[in-house]
Amino acid sequence: MDSFYNLIGKYDPDEFRVENYISPNDKVEIRSLVEVTLPDGTEGIRVYKTSVYDVTDNNTIRIVMPMEQTKLVLLPIDGRYEVCFFSQNGVYKADVRIADRIKINGIYILVAEMLTNLHRYQRREYYRFNCVIEMNYRVMSQEELEGVSSGVISPSSDLDENDMKEAMIVDISGGGLRFVAEEQYPIDTVLFVEFSLEIEDEMMPFALAAKVIYASEIENREGEYEIRLQYVYINNTIREEIIKFIFEEERKSRKKW
Repeated sequence: MDSFYNLIGKYDPDEFRVENYISPNDKVEIRSLVEVTLPDGTEGIRVYKTSVYDVTDNNTIRIVMPMEQTKLVLLPIDGRYEVCFFSQNGVYKADVRIADRIKINGIYILVAEMLTNLHRYQRREYYRFNCVIEMNYRVMSQEELEGVSSGVISPSSDLDENDMKEAMIVDISGGGLRFVAEEQYPIDTVLFVEFSLEIEDEMMPFALAAKVIYASEIENREGEYEIRLQYVYINNTIREEIIKFIFEEERKSRKKW
């Protein structure tokens, strides 16, 4: 699966002492390593937000059990997760195994065993940010696609906006997006998509070409389809603006923890 962290080797406590980098009360994001069913009925990576309780001498990290809508999230023992730590020294990632669930001074705790060394966070274009953003789209003609691929046509200014369909983006990254539609499209179909993102307190419009890389009917939601797109012929400036939006929204979210 794609991850916005670099993968690293097996945990070596002599190489990287966790307590030198992570402290009690540091904010934490726990991410499932496999896709699960999200509240909107689509498949995606589940993210739980919580904090560090403490770091033990043997470099086991005890994490406050996350909550959703006032209910504790009982992550399974032996479950493996990707964890992002927001510390004063920077942002770090590691893979962990839930070794136990305990209660200390009335606080429910996850005991997380390190599976990999901590690794400094690196910004990656394929981190998928869960969202709800309105989008318009339509299928591009072969003539339009040839024009865009050759640079003769710019999606942001030269493509016809008629006959656009409405849809809702449910996650977005610097590499593509996922949306819910009432139609299914064959793999490799290229769509013209339009949406706006709030960046530095201003709404910025985006008009892009994107290729269908996955399409499937959503379970128990007849007539609704999950469509995943990969941007094509996108320049780095536009990609960086999308990544900037994601990081701004992540910072806003962390401030609310």
